Amino acid sequence: MDAILLQILNGLDKGGAYALIALGLTLIFGTLGVVNFAHGALFMLGAFCAVTVNKLITLSAKVRDESVTFFEAYKDVPYLEMWLGDTGTLIIDWSIPISLVVAIPVMLGVGLVMERGLIRHFYKRPHADQILVTFGLAIVLQEIVKAFYGANPIPQSAPDIFTGTVNLGALIGMDLSYPTWRLVYFIFSMGIIGAVFSFLQFTTFGMVVRAGMADRETVQLLGINITKRFSIVFGLAAVVAGLAGLMYTPILPPDYHMGMDFLVLSFVVVVVGGMGSLPGAVAAGFLLGILQSLASMTEVKSIFPGIDQIIIYLIAMVVLLVRPRGLMGRKGVMED
Repeated sequence: MDAILLQILNGLDKGGAYALIALGLTLIFGTLGVVNFAHGALFMLGAFCAVTVNKLITLSAKVRDESVTFFEAYKDVPYLEMWLGDTGTLIIDWSIPISLVVAIPVMLGVGLVMERGLIRHFYKRPHADQILVTFGLAIVLQEIVKAFYGANPIPQSAPDIFTGTVNLGALIGMDLSYPTWRLVYFIFSMGIIGAVFSFLQFTTFGMVVRAGMADRETVQLLGINITKRFSIVFGLAAVVAGLAGLMYTPILPPDYHMGMDFLVLSFVVVVVGGMGSLPGAVAAGFLLGILQSLASMTEVKSIFPGIDQIIIYLIAMVVLLVRPRGLMGRKGVMED
């Protein structure tokens, strides 16, 4: 029983990543009607925001190592530690949370440039054209990142206070040791999801966006510039994807291809949840993340070898056979 509960917990952080990417994909599709295959690249760019900030704040100089006396030795000491002492060390340790402050305006800008510079011209084009163009854009972004950072993964560390594990089952007499940063990521993903839904539900801007998703023409007849609002939503979706990638870096060292790996699975999540359904995207993200984690158990793989690699696609096949529109899909979405 402990092993099953632990695998369910292990599925929450990956499910959170799937849910956040799928949430952004659904926002873009629901508002602009665009199938955005470059969304995984935004997840990857967010991760490399963390890498870039870490590289900048750990710029160092070679200084004499006084602990070595029998020969002349030098060591690299970050400038921040030389200038600020313990405060500089603390800033370096908290580079991931600090990166959030940088990533928000950067990802918002990237999203707006992407939407206004390219994707806007494909609003009314067939979905096949949208997929081709955005997939090509994703490849271009991947190659740019690869040129600057190389092809190898670049490990990132969580703050020292969040390293190690926490026993979530102590209160009920169970041993459920769970990595602290994975718990932080789950809480973070739930916070972002809650913030997005609250924004759409309780703000005037969000209410207009929801109305535009349901009936764009009527909203425009009321004199509201819904296109401008939808552009901002694209930028917000880019921010959500970027923050999801940034916070995932201590769990999975970022490389130039990580966005594409998550994108494919997140599109399956969107389809299972129902195209255009925000609650469906979130629910399917966590559901498939947990199922993938359970399928990776040794006991399961000994009976069904490789099941953890295909479980998401099998579930998608079953769901679409039973409910062609997905778990919470709306009638008419992508049925033209």
